[in-house]
Parts: sequence; C-alpha cells; structure tokens
Amino acid sequence: MNRQIYFLLPGTGARYAGGGLWAELKTLAVAQQDHKAHVITYEERQDGVLFLDDVLKSEAPEFQNGIYIMSWGWHIAELSKRLQHKNLVYHAHSAGYDFTIPETIPILCVSRQTMGYWGQKAPHAPVFYLPNLLSHDFCDANNERDIDVLFLKRKASTYLSDIIVPVLQKIYKVHVVESFAENLIDLYQRSKIYLYDSTDHWSEKGVSEGFGLHPIEAMACGCQVFSSVNGGLADYLDPGFNCFKMGQGTVEFDLQNITSALAGNKKYNCDPKLFEEYRYPNVKRRWDAIIEELEGYFNFLLSQQAGHL
Repeated sequence: MNRQIYFLLPGTGARYAGGGLWAELKTLAVAQQDHKAHVITYEERQDGVLFLDDVLKSEAPEFQNGIYIMSWGWHIAELSKRLQHKNLVYHAHSAGYDFTIPETIPILCVSRQTMGYWGQKAPHAPVFYLPNLLSHDFCDANNERDIDVLFLKRKASTYLSDIIVPVLQKIYKVHVVESFAENLIDLYQRSKIYLYDSTDHWSEKGVSEGFGLHPIEAMACGCQVFSSVNGGLADYLDPGFNCFKMGQGTVEFDLQNITSALAGNKKYNCDPKLFEEYRYPNVKRRWDAIIEELEGYFNFLLSQQAGHL
C-alpha cells in the first residue's frame, strides 16, 4: 500500500516562522520527490492548503490510510489523542517536552541527541534518525568577507547580546540580525566569524536545542563558528577541531579567541565530509529507507487489527 503522506503544521505563515517550520518544509520537499506528500494545517486556514477539521470529516481513502507526521512539540500530546486512529508519526526536533505518546507511534529524530532521548523515554517505539537537510546553497563562495562578526539576536544568550557583542562592536565590524531571517546565505558567505549561544533560550523553554541549523549553515559557508554545544549541536560541533566553544569561563578568554581568529592566528578547518550527512543524497536515502519501514509497520498493524475483528 503506497500511502499518501501528510505533514501536520499549525500554519506556514509569518506567525509560525522559524527554523522548525523551514526544516519541516524541507523534509516535505524531500518526501515529495517520490511520494504524494502534502501539508495539513490545524490552526490557520490557508488558501489551497488542506485543513485538519475538513480532513477528519472526509471519508476519502487517501485520508483514511495516509501517514500523518506531527512535529510541533507543544501540540504533540493533543494531536496524538485527536488522531489516535490514524497512522501517526512524530518528527521529533527538540527533546524534553513534558508529554508521553503511545509507543505504537514511530519517532523520526532530527539529531542523535534527540534519538537518544526518545530511545530512553519510549524504548518500545520504532525510532529512526533523519537529520535535517542542509541544502547545497550553503557553501563557501570564496567571497570577500567584509563582516568581521555575524550575530543573530533571536534566541541568543544574554552573555552574547549584553556582554560579548557590545565589546566587539567597539573594535570590529559586527553585523547584528535583530529578528528571524529565512535566508542568511549571503551574510554567512561575507562573515569571518559567526556567534551562537542558545543555552538561555532553551533552558527557559525547558526543552533542548533540537538540531541548530544556523551554526552548521555558517560552517558550510566558511565561517569560523563560536558556539555553545547544548542539545543537538553536539551532533556535529567539535570544539578545538571544527569550532570554538563559546563561554569558556571568562569574558577575556572568549574575546582573546575571537581576536586571534579574526587575525588568522587561530583557525579550525572544517572537513567538508562533515556536511555529507546532512546533504540531499544522504537525507533522501535515509528518508526512502525509513518510509519503507513505516509502510511495513503500518501494514503489520492493519493486519493485526483485521485479525482481531
């Protein structure tokens, strides 16, 4: 049975803009290469987009047999109850949400850190690793790097925004991005250093950094990355080998490392092979294998249900 695939999102408009939304839409694009895959929204009605209330009223076989992929962490508990009779999958980004789901629901994890969390919390659920997609647009274009330091204020720690960045602004050319930006490729390719520290943000939310797209995008574009290594960032960041650890005890030591990196005295070269795991060929290969496993799993559950009738 070749089921249609539905990605459940609250909406795709500006209200929901963020890394999680764009990562999910990129996964949708991978799925659409060989499958009929669609978005279903459940909070915001949008022209030309399926809406969950309407889908649940329909008796169309594609809706009855389809695979429904949930991803919005704060909504998973409610959705899993509401759709308990559907073929449900949880696409897990962050870890640490205070909910449990039936262990019949397969879990796709964007990082190994998240996979380890769900492997512990739901030991009998089908669990798979499906990393987020890093498109080939993110690459070192060998442009002139006219920005010394690039800093995104959104989700940044107070240590960066209130202490480190103000000092750097007095000495270097620092470009601060104040709000969410969907496409930062040009800025990454023009910047020498990228600063990232999301520890405060995720501690306040009570969940983990699920993947951390910005640092790996910056690395792929040739930036020297200074970052925290919380949560899913630890999947690919390796301080002392491909990045600098941000917040190493004292402000002075961090500033010394940044100054040294800008002067070219201290540099970590990133092995291009690191990015292969997140590029389209590998993500597509893993998606194809996982969806085949899911089809077999849901076929088995269907046969079990039929045997009990």
